[in-house]
Amino acid sequence: MELRPNDNNKISLTRFESMLKTNHVLFFDSEEFENIIHHYLNHGKIALAKKAIKLGLQQHPTSTNLKLFKVEIFVFENDLEKADALINELYLLEPLNEEIYIQKANILSKRDDHRKAIEVLEKALKLTEDPIDIYSLIGMEHLFLDQFEEAKTNFMKCLESDLEDYSAMHNMIYCFDFLEQHEEAITYLNMFLEKNPYSEVAWHQLGKQYYDLKDYEKALTAFDFAIISDDRFIGAYLEKGKVLEKLKRFPEAIENYSITLTLDDPTSFALLRIGLCHQKLGDNDLAVQYFYKTVEEDPLLDKGWIAITKFYNRQKNFQKSLYYINKAINIDSDNVHYWKLYAQINERLHLLEEAERGYKKALELGNHELNTWLTRGDILHKLGETEAAIYNFIQASEFYPENAEIEFRLAGLNYMLSETEKGSYHLKNGLRFNAEFVFIIEELFPSIYKSQPVKSLLKAKL
Repeated sequence: MELRPNDNNKISLTRFESMLKTNHVLFFDSEEFENIIHHYLNHGKIALAKKAIKLGLQQHPTSTNLKLFKVEIFVFENDLEKADALINELYLLEPLNEEIYIQKANILSKRDDHRKAIEVLEKALKLTEDPIDIYSLIGMEHLFLDQFEEAKTNFMKCLESDLEDYSAMHNMIYCFDFLEQHEEAITYLNMFLEKNPYSEVAWHQLGKQYYDLKDYEKALTAFDFAIISDDRFIGAYLEKGKVLEKLKRFPEAIENYSITLTLDDPTSFALLRIGLCHQKLGDNDLAVQYFYKTVEEDPLLDKGWIAITKFYNRQKNFQKSLYYINKAINIDSDNVHYWKLYAQINERLHLLEEAERGYKKALELGNHELNTWLTRGDILHKLGETEAAIYNFIQASEFYPENAEIEFRLAGLNYMLSETEKGSYHLKNGLRFNAEFVFIIEELFPSIYKSQPVKSLLKAKL
């Protein structure tokens, strides 16, 4: 029940709120109550909406529309039994009222019975003269069922009736993207733009489709048209900046990102991208200034702290890098790349226990690259944690069976523990898998390499 505010509505609201303060009962017609309730629901003032419904039904006890608002409140509060009971009563009274079907579908949707909700909404379609909202609701129900083709079709029907239904457009594009139908999306958007050539939103979406296909020149053209259609469209400038970065036109990218800073409050995204562009241009002083501006604007943006971390890492200022990587990890402690960077920085600072902790955390979070296993194991060996190092390499061998680099390390570590039989077993494996890596024994375990049993075995095998 979409109602538009006007001066009469403002007068009604003022009178209603005055009545609540004075407890003097004033009369309102049912349409006034509908406008008042709609206003409060739109502004999230549920308690006031409920008061208006109660008073409205006292004055107009037979009003179906006011009872439908009551159903809406029941659904909002998840009191679906009461909502269902009331909607069924209303259906008996007005079986041709489309709003009753819409609210019934809303109840079914809340109960996750989306197929039934679609059936009810399709009945509502036959009763309405204005189907746009119902097509949108049907589209959303199909989305809940992961039926993206059906959802897309319904959102397209919304756009056929209203070229400026941008909510439907975004939902439709979401379906195209999920289905990876970028070419189809481009075809549709070009047809749409023939009817509505100054739709900045459509040009913007078209540019994003070309961007996904890595057709950066066409993406750039689309974003230019979006800006021509609305020269204050911040999203188009940001996307254009991203395209220009891909084309390595960094000064132009900086220019577009900078325009967004003048149109509205600065965004951390724009500040970060400007910093990264300056870095690509070799202007490190300006780059780091923008990185600091990024985290001042949004202290919880981990990517800002990472940019500063990497900046100082390149400068070989590992102490500062460590300080800033900790900031990023405090924001996103489940980011495997941050933990690996943390480990590498600590390793460069010779803080081996912390480095090992970082690599261990990276492994726990799913970074099972061979280098991570090898580096962690070597650090455990340096720390004198021989048994832990062996366990690390045994785990690694599950991911990388028949790997000589792992086997030679297991050989050396087992020999260190005087586990001669195991050491010999892994040494033979290493030689069988790839003898060229035998230098690992010499570099990591020089005393073992010089021992007679190992020398004899190597002489026999090489």
